[in-house]
Amino acid sequence: MLHERPRPVHDLAAAFDISRPAISRHLKVLKDAGLVVEEKAGRENVYSLQRAQLKPMQDWLEKHRSAKGPKQPAKSKVIDRVAEPAPAEPVTPVPEPVLAAPDVEAVKPRRAPRAPRAVVAVPPPTAAPQLSFFDL
Repeated sequence: MLHERPRPVHDLAAAFDISRPAISRHLKVLKDAGLVVEEKAGRENVYSLQRAQLKPMQDWLEKHRSAKGPKQPAKSKVIDRVAEPAPAEPVTPVPEPVLAAPDVEAVKPRRAPRAPRAVVAVPPPTAAPQLSFFDL
């Protein structure tokens, strides 16, 4: 879209199915890489493509497009005679292994039994002192 002309963020965000903050994060990455420039135009941020920054990448691609790839092996000549196929050997079906349900005891180890708790004797209740009206 920026190849055609500089555009504000809201135009770019409207063209995609992602949020405007996500578009802004993508534009920040492009800006940090020097591929786009952000300019303020009133309340809008307008982004434009920096074509000069794409030139080194275009040169690199052209260099690798024109380079010869690995040598291809020479194609063999087609033989007019076709070999007879070997007789097929009978195939004996191999039975599929039967998977048994796992033994629950083997899967879930038992906990060791708990040691009996010590019995603690509760002290007998003590009599509360008797208070009179004057003690309050």
